[in-house]
This record gives sequence, structure tokens and C-alpha cells, in this order.
Amino acid sequence: MATDIAQRIRNIYPTLSKGHKKIANAILNDYDKAAYLTASRLGSMVSVSESTVVRFAAELGYEKYSEFQRAVQELVRTRLTPNQRIEVTKQRIGRGDVLDSVVESDISKIRYTLDKLDRKVFDKSVDAILEAKNIYITGARSTEPLAKILAYNLSLIFDNVKFVSPASSSEVFEQMYSVGEEDTLVAFSFPRYSSKVVNAVKFASQNSAKVVVFTDSEISPLAEYATYLITAQSDMASFMDSLVAPLSIVNAIVVEITHRKEKEIRARFDSLEKIWDEYDVYTKR
Repeated sequence: MATDIAQRIRNIYPTLSKGHKKIANAILNDYDKAAYLTASRLGSMVSVSESTVVRFAAELGYEKYSEFQRAVQELVRTRLTPNQRIEVTKQRIGRGDVLDSVVESDISKIRYTLDKLDRKVFDKSVDAILEAKNIYITGARSTEPLAKILAYNLSLIFDNVKFVSPASSSEVFEQMYSVGEEDTLVAFSFPRYSSKVVNAVKFASQNSAKVVVFTDSEISPLAEYATYLITAQSDMASFMDSLVAPLSIVNAIVVEITHRKEKEIRARFDSLEKIWDEYDVYTKR
């Protein structure tokens, strides 16, 4: 698994120059303040030049300052409490228009995710769902709605969909007791990561099931257990998470499955429409 920026800094800290140690200390101790600063502003914060900050990022292995900055932001999202998140969001938006800031940020996350998404991984993830004897789907806390949206839509077109409720770790294992090499687990977890989902992914992997993981990066604790890793950019929207990017991929998966199985799915919905009409599932207006 990839190393997060805090560990990278600790690994080389004794060899750093005095100026670089100032930056390192700011990242390790005040990452919530440093995460959204430009190189110039971060330099001013610790009394070093902008060029010193850029060289520090390069020394850590980041080709661009923007990559370094995203790594620091990762610390924010994985470690801050809800109240700390609210404070950071307030600092970022300031007196600006909240609606514009949040929507523009969401648009940017979707575009960034699309640009970075490996299309082969996307296609193989769809294959894993289509070929599965049983499709297990799970997510906890803020990602539970994502998992339920996928589970609901797939349950309309398949009879082998099982939503794994994350009520407790023991119940997760009980619901997945029979998972095996012919099955696929689709799991969602973004910072702050759910230990229940990590355990579910690990359990499925150990039982030779295919595991499709939706998470934010390769340093996610779920990544090492993934057969197919789908990374999508998430971020803080106050104390809550912005998960529009992974939701867009969920939508794309359902559409791709519909295209591949169109004839069978059309026949299924013809039958479902008769049931919905007979039992007044939807209003007539």
C-alpha cells in the first residue's frame, strides 16, 4: 500500500534542512491550516520562501505542488473531527457564495475523477458484477446511501443482489458467511474509513471473492484487498462528505449493465410495470 505524506515526512525527517523541517512540522502538526494554502502562503506561514516549499514537495516525491497539496488534504479528510471539518470549510469558503463554491467544487471533483479513472478497471468491475453468482454490496455511515442506491437499482434487474447491512462487524460476517470465489463484493468507504467495511472487504478477499472497491485513493485501507480499485475524489462539505463523484460512477455502472443486458432487462421491466400498475405502486399523475 502506498505511504501517506505524514509517514513520508517521518521517514526522511532527520535528513531535512532547517527550512524543510519548518515545513515538515507545519504539515505534521497543523495540516488542517496548511492543506489549502498555496506554496507562497505556506512559505509565509513558516517563514520560508515559496521555492523552498516547492523543493520540499519535490523531495517528498511529488512532481507538482498540486499533488503535494492533495496529499496534505488527504490528512485533513482522514483525521479531522466533524467540528474541525466545519472550521476548515469555513476558512476555505470565507465570505464567498456558498452555493457557487460547493457546486463548482463538486463539478471539479467529477471532472478530476473522470480524467483519472482507468477505463479497463471500470469495464472489469462491470464484468465482475455481471458474472457473479451472488452480488454483495456494502457501505457504512456516509457511504451507506451510495451502496443502497447501487443495490436498489441492481435488485431491479438481478435476483442475486444482497445488501450487507453494516450494523455490527459480527453481523457483516454472518451476512457474508457463504461468500466465495464465484461471488463479487462491491464496497464503498471514504474518509473517515469504516472499520466494518474494511473487515468486510478483507473477509471477501480471503474467501477468494472478487472485490470491487470504491474509495478515494491507493492509500485507503481498503485498497490492498481490492481486485478492482475504483478511486473517486471526495472532499469535505462542512462536516459531511461530498460524494458526487463516486455516485456518478455508480450511475455509469448501472447504465453500462443496462446496455449490455438490454433485451433481458426490457423484458423484466415489462413484467415489473404490470405489477406496479396492479398494486398502485406509483401515482397516476
